This record gives sequence, C-alpha cells and structure tokens, in this order.
Amino acid sequence: MFKKLEIIEWMDDSGNEIVHRIPQSGSGEFRLGSQVVVRENQDAIFFRDGKAMDTFGPGRHTITTENIPLLTGVVSTLFEGKDSPFRATVFFINKKTFTDMKWGTKEPIIFRDKELSMVRLRAFGSFSMKVEQSHLFLNKIVGTEGKFSTDEIEGFLKGMIISRLADLLGETIETIFDLAQYYDEIGTLAKSRLGDDFGKYGIQLVDFYVQAITPPEEVQKRIDERSAMGALGDMNQYLRFKTATAMGDAAASEGGGGAAGAGVGMGAGLGMGMTMANMMGQTMAGGGQSNSVAAPQVVCPACGKNVAPGKFCPECGKPLGVTCSKCGNVVPPGTNFCPECGTKTGGGKPCSKCGADVPADSKFCPECGEKQE
Repeated sequence: MFKKLEIIEWMDDSGNEIVHRIPQSGSGEFRLGSQVVVRENQDAIFFRDGKAMDTFGPGRHTITTENIPLLTGVVSTLFEGKDSPFRATVFFINKKTFTDMKWGTKEPIIFRDKELSMVRLRAFGSFSMKVEQSHLFLNKIVGTEGKFSTDEIEGFLKGMIISRLADLLGETIETIFDLAQYYDEIGTLAKSRLGDDFGKYGIQLVDFYVQAITPPEEVQKRIDERSAMGALGDMNQYLRFKTATAMGDAAASEGGGGAAGAGVGMGAGLGMGMTMANMMGQTMAGGGQSNSVAAPQVVCPACGKNVAPGKFCPECGKPLGVTCSKCGNVVPPGTNFCPECGTKTGGGKPCSKCGADVPADSKFCPECGEKQE
C-alpha cells in the first residue's frame, strides 16, 4: 500500500538541489483535496502517465478537478467524492539563482600569439545561473531522475563555456600581453553568446566572470625575464654598475688570502666585468657576432719584433720610422716617399728623441736639436 499524501511540499536543505521529485521513485497516491505548498522560488509540475497535467506557482494550492482540469476525466469516472485518490508524480523545480559555480579548462587552449607564436593557455572563472523555463529544463536535462543538483549539470555547462571561450580569445586579443585589459570585455561577450546556448535548455546565465587566463609556467618565467630586461634600461650602464659591484665585493672578501686574495678577486671581477661588457657590446652591435678586425703590425728595425704602428717601438723604445709632414703617417726608415700620400720624405731617419724626419747626412735633429747617432 502506498501512503496517501495529504500535504505535498519540498524544501532544499543542501542549497544546491535544482529539481526534486515526489516520490523519488515510481508514483505516489494523491487525494483530491490534498494541499500543495510551493515556495516563492519554486515551480511544481504534476505528471500522470508521463504527461504534464498542470503547473503550480508560489502559494498554497488544493488539488481539485477545478484547478487541475486534466484530472477531471481521469478521477471522476473512477471515484466519487472529494477525497478520491489518484496516482501521479510531482516535480519541484528550484528557481533561485545558483551562485559561485566554477568553470575552468581541463586541457590548455592553443592560442596563436602575434609576439610569442603558439601559446597554451589555461583559464578559469565563475558564473551564476537559474532555471528560467521549468518545463523545458525538466524535459531536456532532468528527465525522470529523483533529484538533480548543480554538481550534475556543472560539467555540461563548463563544456559549452570552454568551447565559446576559445573562439572569443582568437577574435578579441592578439597577444597575451593585452589580456588584463580585456577580461571584462571577454566576460561580457561570453555571457552574450552563452545566453543562447543556455537558453536552449531553459537556463538563464545570470553572471559570468573571467578570473584568470594564464600561459604555462615556463612562458611566465620568460615574460618575467623580458620585463626585467626592460626595467634595466641602458645595458651599458647596467654592465658598468655590475662590474663596479663585483669589484667592491671582491675587495671586501677575505676568502682568498687577505690583501693578496682581495687583489686577485678584484682583478677577476674586473676582468669578468670587462669581458661581459665586450661580449654584450659586440652582440648588441653586430647581432651576436664579433665585428673586431686584427690590428695591422709593423716590424721594428731595431729589435725585429712585430708591434703596433707608432712613432716608437713599445718593446725597445726605438723609433719605428719618420712622420710624414703632410698626412702624419709613420714612414719606415730609409723610405724616400710616404706610402700613403706619396709626399717625399728625403730618405732620412727619425730623430731618436722626437721622431721627426732627420736628413740622412744631418748630425743633429732640425726639430729638437738632439745629436744623431
């Protein structure tokens, strides 16, 4: 025997139940004259033999053939009297707004970034929804389940959100560096487009929020490095500062044998700093390749060593040649003409003191008076 229900009502104690069926399995025996209590945020729908008989809105309702006209032919032909029983099912639909529902990406969204090429993005946020059309929601989503909660529909709604979000990202932004300023715009566009998708199932999307859209951790590290480089400003000034800091740290260190160790540390710090400066300078100036060219060398007539051009040999101090009076080029001793401009030099030799051109038969330099050997 089924219990004859006199008062039919439902209150959600869990806070996340959307639909509740009475009874939760099979059908129940109701009597004409029973009371149906429907809260402000509820709808109650009567079903018999798989068909919706009537819908009750908020308030207290008495089951009679007057307020459920479709029951008239079913009940009155079988029973007589006010308390005639009939078997049916009642679905209570909770129409409150369910807030703080979460959405997020299970798998990264592939995004074509104009500055970083292809980037994998993860996104998450929150949304709120409510049942707008009870019949539509009950028929398309719930079916005949005894109860239906937000946990059971959240995954389905997340799928719709992620599919729309992937399209919106490609249409709205060009690089993830602009993401922060587009969160509100993305949220507004997503709510507009998802409204139709949710509406097909009798659901209203009340609010939609984007809380974060982030690239993978390794990409975030590269972005941090790029920001740090931008904060440095002038790279040459930064390298000078680092060199000076290294020298100061080396001088203050006592781990290398007192003053001697400090001197070695200072030299190492200075050398490393200069090496870094040269390497960075070459990289920035020539795309990462050195543009240096080997300096020309000349043979010293006195010691025979290859040395850099100049008036005097850096090894023995002897003159390397005479200075051309026209172009200033150093001309090897005994040369009659300057190899650069062709000016006649007289074939003399350079003064051992000032390096001026001294005629071959002169005993004293005409410039400084130094006696010539």
